[in-house]
Amino acid sequence: MSSFHQAKSFLHHWLFEVDEHSIHSPFFFDLYAKTISKKKREDFPLLVKLRTSLLDNDTILEIEDMGSGGQSTPFYKSTIGEIALTSVTSASMALFYLELAYFAQAHRIVELGTSLGLTALYLAQKKDGAVYTFEGSHSLANTALTNFEWAGQKNIYLIEGNIDNTLHRFLEQTLKIDFALMDANHRYGPTMRYYQQLTRRFTEKSILVIDDIHRSPEMEKAWKEIKSDVLVYGSIDLYHCGILFFDPVLNKQHFVWSLK
Repeated sequence: MSSFHQAKSFLHHWLFEVDEHSIHSPFFFDLYAKTISKKKREDFPLLVKLRTSLLDNDTILEIEDMGSGGQSTPFYKSTIGEIALTSVTSASMALFYLELAYFAQAHRIVELGTSLGLTALYLAQKKDGAVYTFEGSHSLANTALTNFEWAGQKNIYLIEGNIDNTLHRFLEQTLKIDFALMDANHRYGPTMRYYQQLTRRFTEKSILVIDDIHRSPEMEKAWKEIKSDVLVYGSIDLYHCGILFFDPVLNKQHFVWSLK
């Protein structure tokens, strides 16, 4: 993301941001109270310990570049510590995603973009949920599996391979998805394609989160088109991510919020 684009998009978000006093919809007021303004859930000691160990890990991985669009070669090398520092969802955002999964009463959760597996581990703390997480890089998938085993987490199912192939096959065998997080390929084409595929298994109560909606002009284009889609009846722009709702009773309501 260029510094100019980052500054411009952040300023635009700040100008249109509202708080709970501007929310008149009972649904969105309840959502705000339960996920934004509520006392934050305490972090999980086991996951804090794992994050710390990953940050200190200097093991070098060779990673297939399937999502950033910024690499000149299909592979790049990075240490696990560097990935944990720059590419892994923060604890505060991961806890927020978990709150959203609780709000959605999600039993079937899909994550596109496993990385080191930390976000999947947070989502899996909803014990009555099953997390299906997709990762295209073999080295990242292996690392995530090691982390799932270390944490003793049994309700995570990692699906390895190019998401263009694996997601389609998964959806053919899936009846519905309650909550989905897209954090894999941050380009316009794949974002639109994955959105169109996922919505085939959504219900009116499903929630979709798209990460990094202001990362680049093409991600902003995808976000604007998706939130205007005929299937979308509500959206929230949190700057770092966008949240979509599909219940017709929401009557096309769109908000700009910030996490506290």
